[in-house]
Amino acid sequence: MSRRTVFAAIALAASAALTLSACGAGSDPASSAPADEFDLVRAGTLTVATEGTYRPFSFHDASGELVGFDVEIAEAVAEKLGLEISFQETQWDAIFAGLEAGRFDVIGNQVSINPEREEKYLFSEPYSVSPGVIVVPEDDESISSFADLAGKTTAQSLTSNWYELAQESGATVEAVEGWAQAVALLAQGRVDATINDKLTFLDYETTDGPTGLKIAAETDDPASSAFTFTKDKQALVDAIDQALGELREEGVLAEISEKYFGADVTS
Repeated sequence: MSRRTVFAAIALAASAALTLSACGAGSDPASSAPADEFDLVRAGTLTVATEGTYRPFSFHDASGELVGFDVEIAEAVAEKLGLEISFQETQWDAIFAGLEAGRFDVIGNQVSINPEREEKYLFSEPYSVSPGVIVVPEDDESISSFADLAGKTTAQSLTSNWYELAQESGATVEAVEGWAQAVALLAQGRVDATINDKLTFLDYETTDGPTGLKIAAETDDPASSAFTFTKDKQALVDAIDQALGELREEGVLAEISEKYFGADVTS
């Protein structure tokens, strides 16, 4: 065999090897990890923005560990998707700007779905549903509807939606800084009722009960909270919706809810 023929055979063999290698790489399912489909901040990791100071949804326990209802829901979702999870603690005032800047993949911090937000963001299926409630002393039988607040006195934060609802219902409003002050005035008999989110009351009952208080009435239009994404994350939304559906069917969502609220608030 001539030297030219030998060199040609070697070149042909090398070309065939490269071709086979390229074909093999293109057909290997592992070469395109599922995480790539979601365009994550870090491949293989779901990066979740949360406050870390919003009990019982996202807060630090006595040992300093980040825990909470939203935290555990996010962890269960990431496990379903086969992803690691990383929480980025962010102040509420900056949390949406951080999402838009691509600092994290999703917000998990009891974000309520409303028309204004739906214009700018995508939402998963809700993982918590909570109406507004009237809270009164458990021996009070005079209030059983929002109409019954006419002529009564309620304790409300001036910056909350509940302040407006109390006024619309005909109540005289005693201004307070927040829930703790409102229930203190209620326990002292200085106000007749307070209006707040049902989850806030359930957390209070679970943490501090028995409190001597009860729910007298609920609003007809409960707020729904969900994971929040930028508009380009539809594939991630779809995957998380599927994970939430499976977790709901398996009873995991209800189990986490019972742990924090003593009731299932996930549907």
